[in-house]
Amino acid sequence: MRLRDAQDLGRYVRDRRRSAGLSQTDLAARARVSRRWLSDLESGKATAEVGLVFRVIAALGLFLDARPEPEPEIDLDAYLDSLGGGGS
Repeated sequence: MRLRDAQDLGRYVRDRRRSAGLSQTDLAARARVSRRWLSDLESGKATAEVGLVFRVIAALGLFLDARPEPEPEIDLDAYLDSLGGGGS
């Protein structure tokens, strides 16, 4: 799943928590964070402490995988048309 910002991360954590059948209180206890902090994270608060984010991710049995953004695919026909050489 591609997460682009704190709101995406919050929604993803919330969805995974719910899929696991956990309440915010349960997950907060498992991750050793406050329920209020977890609620803020799930709401997309952009200033969440990264160390605590990793605790929540681990408590859900997840890990983060960061990769470079893939290069966009090039439509060669469209590119050649844009150069004005599209006629056969």
